[in-house]
Amino acid sequence: MISNATPVLALDEKYLIPVSDHLKHMADIPPSRMFLINKSLKTYIEKNPGAKTFDASQGDGGASLPGTPKLILERALQLQLEHGTAYDMPFGTEIYRKAVVEQYWKLDSSSGWGTANVMGTAGGRDALVKAYQAMLALGHGRQGDLIMVSRVPWITYNWGPYGVGANVLWAPGDPAQGWAYSEDAIRESVKFAESKGRKIAGIVITNPDNPTGLTISVEKQVSLAKTALEAGVAFVFFDWMYHYVTDESPMDLNSFLKFFTPEERKRLMFLDGITKSLGGSNIRNCHLIADENAIKFIMARASHGVIPPFFSLAVAMAAYEMGFAEAAKTIIEPTNISRAALKNLLMKNEMEHIIGKGYYAFINVGEYLQAKGWDNSEPLGAYLAENYGVAVVPGAFFSPFGNDWIRFSYATPVERVEGAFGRLLDGLNSLKA
Repeated sequence: MISNATPVLALDEKYLIPVSDHLKHMADIPPSRMFLINKSLKTYIEKNPGAKTFDASQGDGGASLPGTPKLILERALQLQLEHGTAYDMPFGTEIYRKAVVEQYWKLDSSSGWGTANVMGTAGGRDALVKAYQAMLALGHGRQGDLIMVSRVPWITYNWGPYGVGANVLWAPGDPAQGWAYSEDAIRESVKFAESKGRKIAGIVITNPDNPTGLTISVEKQVSLAKTALEAGVAFVFFDWMYHYVTDESPMDLNSFLKFFTPEERKRLMFLDGITKSLGGSNIRNCHLIADENAIKFIMARASHGVIPPFFSLAVAMAAYEMGFAEAAKTIIEPTNISRAALKNLLMKNEMEHIIGKGYYAFINVGEYLQAKGWDNSEPLGAYLAENYGVAVVPGAFFSPFGNDWIRFSYATPVERVEGAFGRLLDGLNSLKA
């Protein structure tokens, strides 16, 4: 018998996490400057009272476009009132899972995937953190292994994995090709990881991409995924958050899964949600779809951590009930118009750029930076906002390989895109004056 006066470990010693002092040697994780860049517009307003400003920085359809339609929010409120305010399950609710499978993806039972493969989350970042933890634990079972991302990734791809014990590897890539993954780059990355005594727990494939806007064909996504799995990458994670914001067809999970064997599907994860396509930035609803064992792993930990609120699930269910393409029209249609207009402006002005689908264009402004004597685009962000009233995101925020570039969000009405682009040109040309 153990005395009640004696401290007791909650777990048997064989299950204890090994002691390591690596935490005191980690780099500080900086706050995302994405939320701050448009604050520089305040300086311009102070200098030019009443003047127009243009925010082409954030991809926030809830701010720059009408956002989630009122009809959907009202339907979600009705669902909330009917549902009540008691605890739900860590994955959300069964009715949410069913809506994702049957109304949104229309998953065929022959895929072998159903409601048990769905995990509701409190937004994309929550989903990503949960996925990284699963990749580490269920992949090679080690902390300190690598998550592979593109050469110029979304800022949170750099720091989200690091915060939960994974390191980040920027894959090789050519700026002329939008730093797109290649099969050779994946194989080379696996060899590089091995040379450092590490393995790759997961690769993130984003389509359309953030920050570059690059789009990847279905065939290429499949080829990259199969190459990664064959090379020993534990999991392939597809981030499809922007895939509905297109003038083409969105991704089709049914047809996509058919390219993979049942064994390969155990190592695939998919992220989607309403943050971008429905303008629901502060609704915080996304879902993960993955092998049932991965979902069970994530669900167990979510029961001690973050559980998605029902209202966020209800907004998604209301949109799925309406038919998602119809529900998201107020975001998708103006963004498609603005994309076409911006593409014409970029080509007319002969500016090197990447523009696929989704919310963003990535624009090379290196010649203007050189004229000013700036090493990268970081000071350009504040300069444009404070002096020309237009906010963009410096490519240097994403990685050093984006130093000569800026991210320009066109998820806004076309007249504002045209106004923002005009201010951008004025600001850039002033650097050469």
